[in-house]
Amino acid sequence: MNEATNQYNPSASQPMDPTVLNLTDSAAQKVRRLREEEGDSDLMLRVYVTGGGCSGFSYGFNFANELNDDDANFDNDDVTLVIDSLSYQYLQGSTVDYTEGLEGARFVVQNPNATTTCGCGSSFSI
Repeated sequence: MNEATNQYNPSASQPMDPTVLNLTDSAAQKVRRLREEEGDSDLMLRVYVTGGGCSGFSYGFNFANELNDDDANFDNDDVTLVIDSLSYQYLQGSTVDYTEGLEGARFVVQNPNATTTCGCGSSFSI
């Protein structure tokens, strides 16, 4: 991990760092497809935490065009995952993935900090 820029390259031969967020290849590929649809190759995936949901906190996703001063960013090749400083404290060490299954197609967070999660995985508590 490059401390100066908060960037992490999961494909580099580095040990797993519990303070980083990881973006899977599946999630990165989905972001690439969505960027193509939007016609904007600079879009970054933002993950954030809000209060609410059946377990106390909920995950949210949207696209970002630029980094805010308090953002950390993590790269999977040419795709950037962005997270604000407030959400970062709840998501350290998490992995953002993209799945398609019976519950539909969606980005999901595998959060090692969560003590409980709801059945669909969109909310959690610590």
